[in-house]
Amino acid sequence: MLNDKVVLITGGTGSFGKAFIGAVLKNYKPRKLIVYSRDELKQFEMRRMFDEKAYPALRYFIGDIRDRERLYRAFDGVDVVIHAAALKQVPAAEYNPMEAIKTNVWGASNVIDAAIDRNVKQVVALSTDKAVNPVNLYGATKLCSDKLFVAANNYSGSHGTRFSVVRYGNVVGSRGSVIPFFLDARKTGTLPITDKRMTRFWITLDQAVAFVMRSLDMMEGGEIFVPKIPSMNIMDLAKAVAPDCKTRIVGIRPGEKLHEVMVTEDDARNTLEYPDRYVILPAAHDWSQEYGKKTKGIKRCAEGFRYSSDGNKVWLTVEQLRTMIKGLALQDATACAD
Repeated sequence: MLNDKVVLITGGTGSFGKAFIGAVLKNYKPRKLIVYSRDELKQFEMRRMFDEKAYPALRYFIGDIRDRERLYRAFDGVDVVIHAAALKQVPAAEYNPMEAIKTNVWGASNVIDAAIDRNVKQVVALSTDKAVNPVNLYGATKLCSDKLFVAANNYSGSHGTRFSVVRYGNVVGSRGSVIPFFLDARKTGTLPITDKRMTRFWITLDQAVAFVMRSLDMMEGGEIFVPKIPSMNIMDLAKAVAPDCKTRIVGIRPGEKLHEVMVTEDDARNTLEYPDRYVILPAAHDWSQEYGKKTKGIKRCAEGFRYSSDGNKVWLTVEQLRTMIKGLALQDATACAD
C-alpha cells in the first residue's frame, strides 16, 4: 500500500506520529517518509531514534500547518498525507481559543488546499471522540476540521484528491492522558476521581496506527472511520493503577463529559457496520461512482443507534487494564534504553 510512495505526516513528532513512522518503516518501503512538525528538538530526538543510515527514506521538515506556503513546499510530490497535527489540550484550548482555531481549523483548511493543488492522492485526518456533540473548544474545532475534510472531496475536481477522517477514543498512555497522571498521583496515596460513573473509549497507539493503515487502504473519500474498541470505567482504571490508594471525588472539570460518543443517533442513518468498525458515510458522495458497489450488502445501523462509551458491548477488566499499564512501562523502559 505504501511501497514506493511518498508519505508525509503532519505532527509527525507526536505520540501517534512516532508510532506511525515506526510501523511504516517496519512494514513498508516508502520512497520518502516525511516528518512535518514545528518542534526542532523533537525532530532531533527522532533522528536519534531512527538512524538515517538505516532509514534513508526519512526526511524532516520544520513547519507549522498554519504556514500555507510551507505546506505547499512540503507537499510537492507527496502521494499520501496523514494529518495528525493539532492543539489538543482541553484547558489550553479554553484559555487560548484563537490559537486552537488557527491550528485545528485554519490549519486543516491549509492542509486541504495544499493537498489538492499539489495533487496528493489520499489524505487521512485524525479526529477524536471529543468532536461528537462537543462541549469544549477543542472538540468544536475538531468537528469543524472533520466537516472541512469531508467536504473537501466535493471540490478537489480534476486533481482527484480524496479525503477521509479517522475518529477514535482516548489513547492509552499518550501525553496528557489519565494514566501518567494517576501514576504520578499514587505517590501521594490518593487518586483524584472526577466522577465514579465516568467511562471512556480506550485504544492503544499500536491499535490506532493499524486502524489508520486499514482505513487508508479502504477509503473512497468522505468517510469517517470509527473503530470498535472497548470502554473502561474510571474506578476500574484507578484499581488497576493503584489498588492500595484511596480515591477522592473532585467533580467533572469544565469542558469534560461523563461519557463519550463516537456515533450519534443522527449519524446512525448514514452509518455502515463492519466487523471491526463503523463507517459514517458522507451526506453526498457523487465524486465516487464506485462507492455504492463497495458498500453493497454491508449492514446499515438501525435508526436511533448510538455508539457511546457507557453503552458499549465490550469492557476492559481491571486485570486487562493492569496488563496495558505494565506494557506501557515496558515500552518506556525500552525507549529509554534505546
